[in-house]
Amino acid sequence: MSNNTSQIAFLFPGQGSQSVGMGLELAQEHPLAMQIYQEADSLLGYSLSKIAWEGPEDQLNDTINTQPALFVHSIATLRIIQDLYPGLLPGFVAGHSMGELSALIAAGSLEFDEGLLLVRKRGELMKQAGELSPGGMAAILGLDIETLERICTAASDDTDTVQIANDNCPGQVVISGASAALERAMNDAKEAGARKVVRLAVSIAAHSPLMMHAQESFNQTVDSVHFTDPETPIIGNVGAKPLENVKEIKDDLQAQLNSRVRWTETIQLMRTAGISDFIEIGNNAVLSGLLKRIDRKARGISIGNPGDFEKLPPLL
Repeated sequence: MSNNTSQIAFLFPGQGSQSVGMGLELAQEHPLAMQIYQEADSLLGYSLSKIAWEGPEDQLNDTINTQPALFVHSIATLRIIQDLYPGLLPGFVAGHSMGELSALIAAGSLEFDEGLLLVRKRGELMKQAGELSPGGMAAILGLDIETLERICTAASDDTDTVQIANDNCPGQVVISGASAALERAMNDAKEAGARKVVRLAVSIAAHSPLMMHAQESFNQTVDSVHFTDPETPIIGNVGAKPLENVKEIKDDLQAQLNSRVRWTETIQLMRTAGISDFIEIGNNAVLSGLLKRIDRKARGISIGNPGDFEKLPPLL
């Protein structure tokens, strides 16, 4: 690993970062990106690029399209970075929720074709789980994680549970679960002094026990995929620790859909390990925004459009 860039980490966004038109300029300007989109369309057997570039929005926001669209955009951007700046080798990689699969490509553990089909399967299974066990998610602003853990435990019962889904940054936590338990937790959070409580516009309870059906089927798919030991350290969502071999990668993925995304701890771990600059690879700048709230001294840039690559040379 070249020493000059080992203080840099690559971050990959998950669901919620999508927007219609994502990747279009990238593909128009970089043949390498166009090639990735064409390969994806061919592998999937339908025009994912058309959905990503033209919408309509509700079609892109359907999780079976959202997840592969974000994945393809991230990998197209990654390939351009690798082509333009071959010496830019990250000290760590990590991805938020579905972004962990993009990060596995960057870590050298997974090939693009298998990764894409795995992401597509993940979206299909999560959509099915949402239909079988409908629930919801809510963002809670301004409460600490310990208070929210107590609220979720108190709001859960034998039939309906709610739990922390994403610990995004201090003061921004997403909870997820069965609708009745979710409503109880939202009310309790307001009473406990939450600055804001917002029910998210999703009908799936990601990262909760309601994903059990999806997780079981996803585990079989994960078992059928060929992974290799990572060439670059990758931090897993479930344990917020480095995944050092194929077994640890599979263990993390095979618990991910029902488990909390420990994003705050993930960033803190990388900061402790000496990472100073974070490059968010993909659409929008959601993770770069969270970064500042986790650690004010951490520097983050977002790369996903043709003009963004100019931000990279100062880091080399």
